[in-house]
Amino acid sequence: MRVPVSWLREFVAAPTDPATLEPALVRVGLEVEEITDLASTVTGPLVVGRVVRITELTGFKKPIRHCLVEVGEAEPRSIVCGATNFAEGDLVVVALPGAVLPGGFAIASRKTYGQLSDGMICSGRELGISEDHAGILVLPAGPRPGEDARPRVGLDDVVVELNITPDRGYCFSVRGIARELAHSLGLPFTDPASRYAPAVATERPAYPLRVEDTVGCDRYYGRLVRGTDPLAPSPEWMRRRLTQAGVRAISLAVDITNYVMLELGQPMHAFDAGALRGEVVVRRARPGERLTTLDGQERALDPGDLVIADDSGVISLAAIMGGRTTEVSDATTDVLFEAAHWDPATVARAARRHRLPSEASKRFERGVDPVLPPIAAARAVALLVEYGGGEATPEVLDIDHRRPAATITLEESLPARRAGVPYPPERVVALLAEVGCAVAPAGDRLEVTPPTWRPDLTDPADLVEEVVRLDGYDRVPSLLPLAPAGRGLTRQQRRRRTVGRALAEAGYTEALNYPFVGPADLAALGLPADDPRRAVLRLVNPISEQEPALRTSLLPPLLATLRRNVGRGQREVALFELGAVFRPRPGVTGVPPRMGVEERPTPAQLATAEGFVPEQPWHAAVVLAGDVEPAGWWGGGRPAGWADAVEAARTVLAAAGIAAGRVEVAAAEYAPWHPGRCAEIRVDGRAVGHAGELHPAVCASAELPRRTCAMELDLDAVPLAEVVAAPAISAFPPALIDVALVVGAEVPAASVQRALASGAGDLLEAVRLFDVYAGAQVGEGRKSLAYKLTFRAPDRTLTVEEAVAARDAAVAEAARAVGACLRG
Repeated sequence: MRVPVSWLREFVAAPTDPATLEPALVRVGLEVEEITDLASTVTGPLVVGRVVRITELTGFKKPIRHCLVEVGEAEPRSIVCGATNFAEGDLVVVALPGAVLPGGFAIASRKTYGQLSDGMICSGRELGISEDHAGILVLPAGPRPGEDARPRVGLDDVVVELNITPDRGYCFSVRGIARELAHSLGLPFTDPASRYAPAVATERPAYPLRVEDTVGCDRYYGRLVRGTDPLAPSPEWMRRRLTQAGVRAISLAVDITNYVMLELGQPMHAFDAGALRGEVVVRRARPGERLTTLDGQERALDPGDLVIADDSGVISLAAIMGGRTTEVSDATTDVLFEAAHWDPATVARAARRHRLPSEASKRFERGVDPVLPPIAAARAVALLVEYGGGEATPEVLDIDHRRPAATITLEESLPARRAGVPYPPERVVALLAEVGCAVAPAGDRLEVTPPTWRPDLTDPADLVEEVVRLDGYDRVPSLLPLAPAGRGLTRQQRRRRTVGRALAEAGYTEALNYPFVGPADLAALGLPADDPRRAVLRLVNPISEQEPALRTSLLPPLLATLRRNVGRGQREVALFELGAVFRPRPGVTGVPPRMGVEERPTPAQLATAEGFVPEQPWHAAVVLAGDVEPAGWWGGGRPAGWADAVEAARTVLAAAGIAAGRVEVAAAEYAPWHPGRCAEIRVDGRAVGHAGELHPAVCASAELPRRTCAMELDLDAVPLAEVVAAPAISAFPPALIDVALVVGAEVPAASVQRALASGAGDLLEAVRLFDVYAGAQVGEGRKSLAYKLTFRAPDRTLTVEEAVAARDAAVAEAARAVGACLRG
């Protein structure tokens, strides 16, 4: 919100010194983005000049004039100018040599078009005070040549730019900011709304209108002005203030609505009354209706949109933007002013749905004072009659369905308890009254009715905040509370950190993704219709309509991050994420209980609410694409494969304290993995996740590189590791024996390894697969697996007979379990 201080000073004696103004605004919670002294935007001599003589220069492609301009010196200045909208005797703004205009444009004497130009006659755009570059800025009579021109064109003003937080919508107006400055500085405040007497509703309305949706529009006020001059210009002071506030001047009627919006905070709309057809209706849009808005875009309307329609169809997207068919034009003589109060939630949803944020919707969705429509209309009508002629009709339309303001019960001691500052009851009452609240004592409590311009005050906590804010945040002690002694990290937290470090050390980069997914994300994974992961928890107010639900798997956001990195030129990507997934509780229906902040919820309420909280197990996931070993002079490199994803799962489980012997890897079919390259990861016989290569259809649908690999484990399903005793280290030498076993090609190597470990007994220290062979020597459909067995006893050196016996027992168990036989 940009506002000139001169405008504020009409309602409060605001300081113009930035060193005083900025802290005064910050003190009441208004964030100052920038304070600009407009006088500093133009340096050097800028004076009023009177045009003495104009000579038209010929022989050029465009009109060129040689002017003699009186600037308070002994002799007139010679200035060459290309504009033609001024005449001899007019007062103009002249930048003399040495002046520097906005944008660093320095003025100097120079010869051009065969004449000396000793200065420049300025337009509003060249001075940075308007967008008008078509003609010279002609001043009204009054100033003398040679006077400083800055006060005449508003360059003696100071403009403040504020960042208004969503809960302070009333500060999107000069009225609201001036009121806050008055609070901060303890100065008298003149409410601009008190200056204009609203006209009361008449039996015959200004125009026939009906409101079907009294929830979406609880007040609609209209006034009609007939016989205006459609070409009447906006007054210079209005155009200047609009420009300083960052609003482009358009036409008198439209400029008036924008001016009233900035001054009072009430957005308005001006209809060309001659373009209306029949009765006007405020209603919800109907399926298939469309509207071309003032920005020239044709929009498909949603049944949730509030619209204004007449017999010709929809003519306005209510509270957001009007339609082209009824806009005020150069032929408009009858103007119907609309000032209404709209439901904030409905406006916010429609503006977001159509991606059409406007100055009006920005105010309505934050809450506008419902008392303002008659006052704003009175102000607009008076301005249009004064500057555009015409006559305001006596008929007034006022459809009022407002509900009475709610009363908030506040304990007198609550502000002191919350802020740690002693606020006597009389101080609390005085501060709330200063805000505009009506306060009635009721024992040790206060019955508080917030003012109509503060829809954000709905709970006792809001009133406490107002007391603290107006009394001064600097009075609140900045003491950190003493944290109670803790017990350190939980076992689950320690395990998560260990897993994260292990994956990072293995070469993966951690990604932190938003936990939101949409139907398209789940469809891209190829999940079956009955897959539990399709049962998602939808958000009431999602950040994005494309991702309205909470994830049931870490893979969709993680794969999106992989796709984004690959799309930006990263060819070798290995990412991991640790985070919660969200599973709706089966059989839970209904609506969770609403619990306020006035008092602590009861155990029954908490138990009921807990039943609606989804299960949130912690998962670990990785995705890989490209080469895990880059190619170079040292060799050809190696692309990522399903085995790397399986190894990532082993890394996670090892970091979680799960011994390798408890981990089983088995072939499986599970979306979104390739059915022939998918492994189920089991711990103690229980499935905890899957790893492998993604299905080619998934890679194509999700725009991922071919043969992208992924792994996802449910960490909460993995048992917490017990305290592990330090292993006993034997000082005796090991016995190393290699065995090569022939098994069927379909037998997993992990199954053979488990059988060997089971049969070898306690003397086996380690078993490792070091070679796999398939060929004619072992037969069709067979493969050879070579393992290195390490045997060691803790108290003696093993004899050859003991080691061979243990080896034979291991081979025998492998033969029994998987049909293995020693390779000859």
